[in-house]
Amino acid sequence: MPTEPKMYLDGRIVDYADCRIHAFASAVKYGAAVFEGLRGYWNDAAGQLYVFRLREHMERLRFGMKAMRYAQIPPVEELERAVIEVSRANAIRATAHFRVIAFLDGDDELATTGPTGIVAGAVIRGSSPRLETGMAAMISSYARIADNVLPPRVKCTANYVNNRAAELEARAAGYDGALMLTQEGKLSEASGACVFLVRNGRLITPDIGSDILESITRDTVIELARTGLGLAVEQRRVDRSEIVAADEMFACGSGWEVIPICSVGRIDVGAGRPGPVTRAVQKAYFDVVHGRSDAHAHWLPPVW
Repeated sequence: MPTEPKMYLDGRIVDYADCRIHAFASAVKYGAAVFEGLRGYWNDAAGQLYVFRLREHMERLRFGMKAMRYAQIPPVEELERAVIEVSRANAIRATAHFRVIAFLDGDDELATTGPTGIVAGAVIRGSSPRLETGMAAMISSYARIADNVLPPRVKCTANYVNNRAAELEARAAGYDGALMLTQEGKLSEASGACVFLVRNGRLITPDIGSDILESITRDTVIELARTGLGLAVEQRRVDRSEIVAADEMFACGSGWEVIPICSVGRIDVGAGRPGPVTRAVQKAYFDVVHGRSDAHAHWLPPVW
């Protein structure tokens, strides 16, 4: 899926070919960048593109810059404008995935804190077919990074070497994706998405102390499950063996959306197919993000 031809770079719209940083920038040398991935959903009836929870994503990007000690942190309105301008410059009238990266752009030593560069781009990207079929996962041999190693709640590009290693291992072994455990052997998250188990009609998800990203999609699912579906939600430590006891399981994230996990390590989760609770969560999620529901309209800033 190619990136759209117009991108945002440091306050202006540029052609894809001209969206460049130096090879010796700190972002390249040291992985000194933080990013956000978020979606815009096209509503054909309204003739509108809604960027789902734009403010929350850009505030999290600012938190990432603060945690990584950036000397210059742009205001949230400037970061929001980058996404809107990319949408308009490319005349996007389809569901799209946006990537915004805040990077250190100077050729300096390891401890540099500036200057800050901002880049944003978009890819026209629909939903994965695994939303319907579900996915087969394995438990990776790579442990999830711990907070006192590289903070998982920060979307730092360097963190994702950990996810990438787990994802490549899973694909080489014939799986669709990987689940990762903490250093203590508790369930953390998938390789790039948070996870939920369903047991006896309740949702269970690893807590913030389980080295997970403080996922905006996870927060969305918890809110919709409690207020829209009347489901109890537990946030706690989850043992590896509890996966086998689960009735259903799914992963969620901006890119993943809500994907059923039907087996882990060749052992079926529940009946080995997407279950009714997962389907209910999917429906509630897509009704909101596409603007088909009046609930949480404040999560849907329009582009046009």
